[in-house]
Amino acid sequence: MHAIILAGGKGTRLQPYTVSFPKPLVPVGDHPILEIIIRQLVHAGFDRVTISTGHLAELIVAYFGDGSKFGVAIDYVREDKPLSTAGALKLVPDIDDCALVMNGDVLTDLDYREFLDAHHASGARASVAVKRRCELVDFGVVERDEGGYLTGWREKPSYEFEVSMGVYAVARPALDLIAEGEALGMPELFLRILDRGERVFCHPTDAYWLDIGRVDDYALAQAEFEANRAALFPGDD
Repeated sequence: MHAIILAGGKGTRLQPYTVSFPKPLVPVGDHPILEIIIRQLVHAGFDRVTISTGHLAELIVAYFGDGSKFGVAIDYVREDKPLSTAGALKLVPDIDDCALVMNGDVLTDLDYREFLDAHHASGARASVAVKRRCELVDFGVVERDEGGYLTGWREKPSYEFEVSMGVYAVARPALDLIAEGEALGMPELFLRILDRGERVFCHPTDAYWLDIGRVDDYALAQAEFEANRAALFPGDD
C-alpha cells in the first residue's frame, strides 16, 4: 500500500514557528506531526511512503532518511516551484493503481484502510474524507432587502457543513488530468474529474481531526494530543 504525503508548503499560516523550520517537523507533543502520520500509516499496513517536499526539504530528508528506522520504505520528490496539492502528484514515479494522498499537517485518528476500502467499493475515480463542522458566528447576522430594510436578524448563529480533511484516495488515471509542471490544487483536480463525467466519493467520518496549519489549531492540538495519544500514536511504547 502506497501513501503520498504532501509536505512542500512554506507553512505561512503557522509563522513564526515555520520561518526556519518546515511545518511537517513542528512537534505535536514530543514528536513531529509528520512522524505521527508516518507511524499511523505503518500501523495501518502501508509499506511505501512518498514525501513531496519543497520548503527546507533537506531537514525532512535528514530526519526520516530511507524510513528504515520507522519500518517503512520512504522516498522523496521535490518541487522546484510550488505545485500545490495535486500538481505535486505528477512528480511521483510508479504510483500504484490507487494511492492514499494526504496533507502533512493533519492530526487525525482516521482509519486509513477503512477509507481506502470505502473508496474501492464506491467505484469512484477519487475520494475525499470529510468531517462535519459547526462554526459559531460571533456577531448578529442582519438580513435586509434591496431597499435596505431589515428582513431578519440572527444573533450569533451557528452553521454546520462538511469540510475536506485533507485525506484523499486518487486512482492513477486521474493523474492524466494534470499537466507536467502544472500548479494545481486537489479541489481543481476533483472538479476536472467531475467535468469528465466521472465520480468523486465523499467519505464521512466521526474521526478526530485537526488541521494544525493555523496557530490556534496548533495550540489546540498540543492541548489535546496527550488525551488522545493512544488513538493518534498507535504502537507507542
